[in-house]
Amino acid sequence: MGEHLHTHCNSASPVMRYLALILDEAMAQEGSFKATSKGNLPTKLVKQASELLPEFAVAQFPVNISISEFAGSNEDKFNALHYTRVLAEISGIIYRRSGRYHIKKSAQKQYQALGIQTFFKPMLEAAISKYNWGYLDGFEYDADLRPFWLFMLWRIQSHNKVNQLVEEVMTAFPDLLQGFPADNYFSPERKLSMLIESRFIERFLQFWGFVSIDPRRFLNTEPIGRTVQVLPLLKQTFQFTIDI
Repeated sequence: MGEHLHTHCNSASPVMRYLALILDEAMAQEGSFKATSKGNLPTKLVKQASELLPEFAVAQFPVNISISEFAGSNEDKFNALHYTRVLAEISGIIYRRSGRYHIKKSAQKQYQALGIQTFFKPMLEAAISKYNWGYLDGFEYDADLRPFWLFMLWRIQSHNKVNQLVEEVMTAFPDLLQGFPADNYFSPERKLSMLIESRFIERFLQFWGFVSIDPRRFLNTEPIGRTVQVLPLLKQTFQFTIDI
């Protein structure tokens, strides 16, 4: 399976839009801005990021603002923005020192010369290989899905069905289920499914603007077969060719 990575940066990618806000705020103040006393992004920036929501594909699913991952009154309540800030630090684009967020000098030069798309690939690489996918959730059970991201991406973009993706992961990597203790609430299969939905689809593909997914899991108490909508940025970024 060959995989080609293209660095189109689409304005519909929440992560890249939030990164641009952070960088623009710093550039307007000679390369840095003041963090909150907790070390978070300032409220003004959080408000600007919240106001971008209508521009994203995920806005088609009306969700109460208090549980939206794409809005919040501060960074702690705004998962997609917090995720972006963490990735920007892991990627070495920004750093915090003496109560301020600074853009690294080399990153300032890159941004001025090449624009936001220069950070698309390093941010994506950090998300896939350096970021802990379990960071934003409280699951008691764990499995590292990162080694399987490319397989999962290849499969989900070919059929869009979450249940089918989970079946394919279990078939291709049966050892994954060994890590989940059986309990009275959820089978190992269900636990794996919840991790894939939360960590891979919602908090990776959707944060990046590669797919959108209806957050509803039930309709009139019946479970919904969840399907993703593949967005243009996914096809612009990844092209799969099967080498036989």
